[in-house]
Amino acid sequence: MFTPSNLSNGAFVEDRSALEDYRVVQKTLQAISENWRDQPTLEELAYSVGLQPIQLQRVFSRWAGITPKQFLQAITIDHARALLQESASILEASLEVGLSGPARLHDLFVTHEAMTPGDYKKRGAGVKISWGFHPCPFGLVLLMITDRGLAGLAFADPGDEAKALADMCKRWPAAEFEENQAATAPYTARIFEPQTWNEDQPLQVVFIGTDFEIRVWKTLLKIPIGKATTYSEIASNLGNPKASRAVGTAVGKNPLSFVVPCHRVLGAKGDMCGYHWGITRKRAILGWEAGVSGVLDGLAGAH
Repeated sequence: MFTPSNLSNGAFVEDRSALEDYRVVQKTLQAISENWRDQPTLEELAYSVGLQPIQLQRVFSRWAGITPKQFLQAITIDHARALLQESASILEASLEVGLSGPARLHDLFVTHEAMTPGDYKKRGAGVKISWGFHPCPFGLVLLMITDRGLAGLAFADPGDEAKALADMCKRWPAAEFEENQAATAPYTARIFEPQTWNEDQPLQVVFIGTDFEIRVWKTLLKIPIGKATTYSEIASNLGNPKASRAVGTAVGKNPLSFVVPCHRVLGAKGDMCGYHWGITRKRAILGWEAGVSGVLDGLAGAH
């Protein structure tokens, strides 16, 4: 049986340079989140994290693909509301048509299947899940895979690995868990490096949840990169406009963070709302996607 104490000292191969970059970026994101109304300058942001402006510009740009100024613009409330104003028609249309190109519905080119209700009721009995921690643009990522594909993705800060692992494992208490970084490592690049997103080699994921949760998660997959929606819009598109609260619960239980983009769900007025892995990380992902979507659109126009 799994317990947090089972987490070995070798749970992940630490890329110190990548993690240190993330710590700098995390502090910068916090400074932006707390002071966005004042539109802080690069010099002010650099001072708040103890770096020279040119150092911060280099680290942040290397990490996110955009500058701190561009990120600041991307996460302001006006930007969130702009995303929201466009999202309703986009989500509605996405339920009926397919899109192609870098901004298509499944920007990660995801293909999915769901475990049967019978399998779900067994709480993972008979399922073998391999797991591993790896550095990613948003701190540490915990990946969990089965022989059918990716089943879990969660984030953690250094020192919180055992807590994150326990949180994910309790979702399938009867499953068999084993640490296997060699098996999970290839998924890191496949998920977080846009140049590996390939329509001909879709990422296989496995949904393990109730019928309603799976319907919500499938709807989340239809929110394009660089866009957003609300809980009420999702509920309406599922045919039950009064189910916003139930939708929120299902979104909160999403076991495949980032891949199933629950971070693209905003409050009714465009506010960031809650996020299981922290508002700062949610802002980080949205800002990163804003930069990536611009790059991908540019590549599309070059063809």
